[in-house]
Amino acid sequence: MTTIADSESMHQVFIAKFPHEAAQVFESYSSQEIIDTLHSLPDNEVAKIISAMSPTLAAEIIGKLPEPLLLNCFSHLQSTVAASLLQRLSKQKRENILASLPLQLSADISPFMEYSEDSVGMLMDVKYFSLSEDLTVEEAIKQVRSHAPRHLNEIYIIDRGQILVGLLPLRDLFLAPSEQTLAVLMKRELPTIHPLENQEQVVEICHEWKVLTIPVTDLDGRLLGIIRNQDIIQVEKEEATISMQTMVGASKDERALSSPWFAIRKRLPWLQINLLTAFLAASVVGMFEDTIAKFTALAVLLPVVAGQSGNTGAQALAVVCRGLALKDIRPSQWLPVALKESYVALGNGVAVAATTGAAVFVWSGSWGLTAVIGGSMVISMLMAGFSGAIIPMILRSLNQDPAQSSSIILTTVTDVAGFFSFLGLATIFSRFLE
Repeated sequence: MTTIADSESMHQVFIAKFPHEAAQVFESYSSQEIIDTLHSLPDNEVAKIISAMSPTLAAEIIGKLPEPLLLNCFSHLQSTVAASLLQRLSKQKRENILASLPLQLSADISPFMEYSEDSVGMLMDVKYFSLSEDLTVEEAIKQVRSHAPRHLNEIYIIDRGQILVGLLPLRDLFLAPSEQTLAVLMKRELPTIHPLENQEQVVEICHEWKVLTIPVTDLDGRLLGIIRNQDIIQVEKEEATISMQTMVGASKDERALSSPWFAIRKRLPWLQINLLTAFLAASVVGMFEDTIAKFTALAVLLPVVAGQSGNTGAQALAVVCRGLALKDIRPSQWLPVALKESYVALGNGVAVAATTGAAVFVWSGSWGLTAVIGGSMVISMLMAGFSGAIIPMILRSLNQDPAQSSSIILTTVTDVAGFFSFLGLATIFSRFLE
C-alpha cells in the first residue's frame, strides 16, 4: 500500500526529473499552494521550477517566498533570469533582496539590471506578459484571467527555458479551440533586439517590420522585456531632433538647458572647422580680386549665387538624410540618387537662372553679366544638388552619422562652387561685361 511519504517522494522525483512539466502543473495552483509545495523541495529544484514558470507568476512567487528559501534559491538561478525577475518587483523589495544576497552573487546579478543611458535596456519594460508554448488554449485563458494586466493585446510565447519562440494576439487565443496548444497558434517570425543595442536601432526595426512593440532578448534568445509603442514614438521624436542638431554641428547630447560651458565645448570645434572652410571660400574670391575690382557689380551679385546653390544643396541633403534614416535607400544606391538630385537641381537651376537673368538685365542692362550669372547659377546649383546627395552617402558608407555636420561640409562645397563658377565665367568672358 502506498503511504503519504511514498507519495511525496514520488512527487519530488517527478519534479527533479521533469522540472518543465512540473512547472506547468504548478501554474494551475494558487501562489500560496505553490509556495507551500516549494518548502519541501531542495534549493536547486526550487530554482529549476522558478526558471521554468511564466515570468509573471515566477516574479509573484519570488516576491512572497520566505527570505531563507529565497536567498538559497537565488544562488542556483542564472544571473540573467534572477535579474529579469527582480526587475518585476518593487524598487524597495528589489534592493532588499540584493542587499541580503552574498556580495559576489549580488555583483553577478547587478550588471544585468544596469544599462547605459542611450541603450535599448533603458527603454524596455520588464513587466511583459508571456506564456509557455506547451500550454493548451484552455490553460492559457485561465492564466490570462488570473495574471494578465488589464490592457493586453498580444502574448509573447516562450519555451520552458524562457527563450522567445513566438507571438500570439489575444483575439486569436480566445477564438481558438480549447484543446489546441499555443505552439500551433503562435506567429513565429518577429523582430528582436539586444538590450545593449543603441536606441536608434529601435526606429529602424519599427519601420522595417511595421510593429507596435519590439521584444528585447539576450544573446541566447531569452526574453528580457519589450519596447512599447509609446517608447518607440518617443525615440523617433528624439532621433528627428538629434538630426536637426547634428546637421549644424551641435552635439546630440546638448539640451536647451544644458550649461553654457557644455554647449561651448561641444559647438566650438565645429565652428572652428567652419571658420577654416570659410577662409577656403574667401580664398576663392581672392583669386579673382582683379576681376571684382574691375566689375564691382560682381560683388553685389555674389550672395545671390551662393544663396541659391546653398538652398539647393540643403534640399537634396534633407531628402537623402531622411531616406537613409528610414532605410528607403542604401549607400550602394548612390548613383541613382545622385543622378536624380542632379536632374532636379539642373531643372531648378535653369528656371532660377532665367528669373535671375531677367532681373539682372533690368538692373544692369548688360547682356554679358546676364549670361554670366545665368550660366553660373545653373552650374553651381547642379553641383550643389549632386553634393547634397553624395555627402550623406559617403558618411554612411564610412559608418558615420550621415547627419553629423553634413551641412557644414555642404556649405563649403556650395560656396566654393558658386564663387568659382560665377567669378570664373566673369573672368573668361570679361570682355562682354564692358
